[in-house]
Amino acid sequence: MGHTMIEKIIAHNVGHEVKPGDIVTVDVDYVMLDDIMMPFIVSKFKEMGFSKVWDPKKTVIICDHLVPASQVDDTRAYHISCDFAKEQEIPNLHRSDGICHQLMTEAGYVKPGHVVFGTDSHTTTYGCVGAFSSGIGYTEMASILGTGQLWIRVPSTIKVNITGKLPSNVMSKDVILKIIGDLTAAGATYKALEFTGDTVENMSVSSRMTMTNMAIEAGAKCGLFAPDEKTAEYCEIELDDFQKNLKGDDDAVYEQVLNYRAEDFVPVMAVPSNVDHCVPISEIGDVKVDQVFLGSCTNGRLEDLMAAAEVLKGKKIAPFVRFIVTPASRKVYQEALQNGTLDILLDAGADITHPSCGLCCGRTGGILTDGEVVVATNNRNFLGRMGTNKVNIYLASPKSAAMSALTGKISAAE
Repeated sequence: MGHTMIEKIIAHNVGHEVKPGDIVTVDVDYVMLDDIMMPFIVSKFKEMGFSKVWDPKKTVIICDHLVPASQVDDTRAYHISCDFAKEQEIPNLHRSDGICHQLMTEAGYVKPGHVVFGTDSHTTTYGCVGAFSSGIGYTEMASILGTGQLWIRVPSTIKVNITGKLPSNVMSKDVILKIIGDLTAAGATYKALEFTGDTVENMSVSSRMTMTNMAIEAGAKCGLFAPDEKTAEYCEIELDDFQKNLKGDDDAVYEQVLNYRAEDFVPVMAVPSNVDHCVPISEIGDVKVDQVFLGSCTNGRLEDLMAAAEVLKGKKIAPFVRFIVTPASRKVYQEALQNGTLDILLDAGADITHPSCGLCCGRTGGILTDGEVVVATNNRNFLGRMGTNKVNIYLASPKSAAMSALTGKISAAE
């Protein structure tokens, strides 16, 4: 009997075969600690009686949610992050370098086959390069910091097979929103989503990141793409024998298999206020837009900014629409500046912000008020997430978001 991707990763880590439902203790390759959780992590770490991190080089602290500070107490998390890094001699401290989930792969920490945990639910993102990555709480993180290990239950797997060529106005964001809509918000709870088929094989690593980032929105423990030459180039490595064979076997046992034809996908949005309430944009109707947000760990990469710029080149956004663009990292910011993408967005009327979580978590840079409508490329449209609980959040692809900024109303990419 063959094995799924998640079974192979965990078996490789623990040194023996595993099956769904098994309880095993894994050795952790990297951990990601974000600033907003650092006060709780450090407090719990000390409460547990630990004095030294098990491996400072495998520990990454990223200040992204609370930079620049928007409330007086925000600086406390920043200082605790810096002080802990100094005390524990942790070399991997990122202060405003970008969003944590962008940096963990972009900066070269996570590799195919790794086991990684982070104190943010969207840690599932790193499955874009074939890693088992998942979000945990601060108590579990404190335990890992002291021991380098964590027990887990081996997930069962839902295989998502997509074949064919996507329409030109459809992006991977449309694909994952449709899948979440079909599965529902709890349909993949504590399961692995394994994405296969020639459609995903033809996707860039950036597009894959969007899909693994949002795997958690269906409740998934992780989302996984088999590593390939694109992965190797992105990670700047040569795939070893294990990594080359890190894909689900033909005779692996899957809990469920979803099959899609790429040609059937259309531009969609998740409408207020649930991510799994996915609707074709053509069915939404005439809805005036107050603000458009392009950014986040879901869609703040160079590919996303360039897709929006393609829609907006030589044009101006609609009057009275606020258009906020947040690159996912300093590197993305610099690349978009160098290739002229930011010039196009600026000329169209965009406000370009520093790389951070900012608006996505409703902390800085563009929160909204009662009755306003925002079309956003981030991953959640929950009540109160981007301002008051009477803000209407529509989640969309970068192309559809840009088109909505251009027309001043909810619009699909053409």
